[in-house]
Amino acid sequence: MMEKKVTWLELFYDLLFVAAVSKAGHVLLHAEHGVITWEYLLKFVLIFIPVWWAWVGQTLFINRYGQDILSHRIFLILQLLSVLIMTASLSTHFDEHYLSFFVGYIGSRAFTAIQYLTIHKSKSEHQQQAARFLGLSFIIGIVISSGSLFFDSWVRYVILYAGIAVDIILPLLGRKNLVKVPVQTHHLLERFALFTLILLGESVVSIIAVLSADQWDLKSILFAVFTSLFVIAMWWQYFDNVEKKVSKEMQTAGQAIIYGHLFIYISLSMIAASIQLLYQNLLSYEFMLAFVFGSVLLYFLSTTLVFHRYRHPHLRLRPTHMVVMVGLLVAFVVVDLIYRVPGYVIMGEDMLFLLVYAKLTT
Repeated sequence: MMEKKVTWLELFYDLLFVAAVSKAGHVLLHAEHGVITWEYLLKFVLIFIPVWWAWVGQTLFINRYGQDILSHRIFLILQLLSVLIMTASLSTHFDEHYLSFFVGYIGSRAFTAIQYLTIHKSKSEHQQQAARFLGLSFIIGIVISSGSLFFDSWVRYVILYAGIAVDIILPLLGRKNLVKVPVQTHHLLERFALFTLILLGESVVSIIAVLSADQWDLKSILFAVFTSLFVIAMWWQYFDNVEKKVSKEMQTAGQAIIYGHLFIYISLSMIAASIQLLYQNLLSYEFMLAFVFGSVLLYFLSTTLVFHRYRHPHLRLRPTHMVVMVGLLVAFVVVDLIYRVPGYVIMGEDMLFLLVYAKLTT
């Protein structure tokens, strides 16, 4: 099978998601009385998941069936327009923008479903079966979510996200069909790595916000240096693994990559927000420790689990490595609870943890 290349139109498609993930991440900057309330944490997740799933839907179609031909270009352009509407509608004030968000998101899913249900008959029987399964699964999710239009209270959101949940879960239940049409692992890893780069960009934006501070002293300089090294260590750890440490020839349904990256992306958004919140000292000390170290722990666990499946056997992390890394993070938290430390020290600890993790895995 010829190796699939990422097209320029796919990269252009990704540009719209830069704004989408930025809007989602900014929800986490709503700190009130020293904490990010459950309301805003939930809103962040509820905004982020449809963005991620809309991107995943088209990416997976291109991976299995996409060709750089006129009809597929037209569908991708229609997807672009739908995502544009959805992105413009993203807000913590759901009710005010519900209809436009619904049109954008459901439009994106509908175009993907149509593509699956109309693949060319020249495809193999297994390819046609997998396409019909995915197309019908997405239609079921769309129909359920469309029921939300008949309600104007909190019930509409329950129905909307019930449809999204069904949309996300059905491919997992139909894994036996999808394994018969394995993903092109090299292309899929490259696509998800490009989206990871978008999320890392949010941390870079946070660093720029720190560097734009009016007052400079030794503490702020140390904070900026530690944060920069921290982000570089994340880049080093993630992309060195993608480029050199994983097998790109594995024939799988790609679900470890797909679903595992949801948690990688959430952790990266949390990390980007924590940089600004930590520097501006907007959170209570205990909540700050939980949020900062919790986001780093989520990144560590999710990247470890995603890459474990695809990493060459002799390069996989051992249980002892896991214990050491988690133990290091726990030690930082315990010390910081006993001795109250400034923000730049916490960022220095995060930097040290990521440097050790990068060295261990690369």
